[in-house]
Amino acid sequence: MPGETLIANAVVTSPDGGRRPAALRVTRGRIVELATGDAATDASAEGVADRVDAGGRLLTPGLIDLHVHGIERWAFEAGPAALQSGLDRLPSYGVTAALPTLYGTLAADQSPQREALATALADCDALYAPGFHLEGPFLKVVGAGALTMTADLEYLDELVSSLDGRVSAVSVSPDADGPITGVIARLASDGVSVFMTHTRAGVKAAEAAIEAGARHATHFYDVFDPPPAPEPGVRAVGAVEAILADPRVTVDFIADGVHVHPTAIRAALAAKGVSGVLAITDANVGAGLEPGRHATPWGYEVEVAESDAARVHRPGDALHATLAGSALTMPQAVSNLRRWLDLPEHAVWSMATRNPAARMGWSRKGRLEVGADADLVLWDETQAGELTAWSTWSAGREVFSRGVAAGSSV
Repeated sequence: MPGETLIANAVVTSPDGGRRPAALRVTRGRIVELATGDAATDASAEGVADRVDAGGRLLTPGLIDLHVHGIERWAFEAGPAALQSGLDRLPSYGVTAALPTLYGTLAADQSPQREALATALADCDALYAPGFHLEGPFLKVVGAGALTMTADLEYLDELVSSLDGRVSAVSVSPDADGPITGVIARLASDGVSVFMTHTRAGVKAAEAAIEAGARHATHFYDVFDPPPAPEPGVRAVGAVEAILADPRVTVDFIADGVHVHPTAIRAALAAKGVSGVLAITDANVGAGLEPGRHATPWGYEVEVAESDAARVHRPGDALHATLAGSALTMPQAVSNLRRWLDLPEHAVWSMATRNPAARMGWSRKGRLEVGADADLVLWDETQAGELTAWSTWSAGREVFSRGVAAGSSV
């Protein structure tokens, strides 16, 4: 049938922990047939306009990053051109859905910049990016340039309006000054996902935020400071414990081995189960680049080194060599999690595909099944388990292919 594509000679992960042969048929941006095992070899390309031979490569849903500030040399907040260029690059890392994350442009005097970014986001077609993730400004604990501001419903409305309503998630501190539970309740009632972060909240404040509608914790463990100990010898219990104890709340991690120890991820899996844990990058300038120093829009360089995060390179400054965000990419995150966790491969991939889609209510994203959007990636793998995207499709349109011009619609 004209307009159809068949991806043949692929393999997919299996819930039993193994892999099996697969063939997948796409029509008008949706998966219309998925054959696995012996049935995959019988898949017919008769009448199909485009047949892709996967060459035995692994086929997965596209990766989803709910917390990402930039990639390579582009910081999304630097302006419309940087936002567009950065989002256009993400499919080369197998990412087919993302929430570009803003923090520095959330100040009151940055409204024109936000308006320009919202216009640019509306023109993005390389991947699914329905709105921004705002990391702040109603935060209690500073970090990595994020703003701290008293919770204010009127200013919340101004922020959302300046971004033309293109806000999908907002990160807040449960212990932010002002009426933070009112802000959380407003966002939740408007269908905006509320994440918790940058906090030293005690149990009471964290539980109040959850009851108001906060349902996720982002870059969990990082900037989740414990509250003061109530007295010597008594361990302080705060937001981390409240979040782990509530089954309604999911968590995500920067899985680079620097921001958080793998044991923390294992602890969250024990509390939440696989469906309650997500992978993010929190990436910024330097992510995906070779080791070295790289210029940023903020007037200093970041240094990327093997097996390390991005760090400020500003000799003579007190901040020199401190973390400057993450240099992680989503394929690296998945590779790390496959090494660290004693889980079936299928479950690890869900942390970067199905789970973030479920968190955001994107019912047709993050899965290989009939009726789902054809957001797909074929992967090359090294013997060490490192992953490189070979081809990426967004809603059935090839948006990246190594060595071949992309852009064909299926």
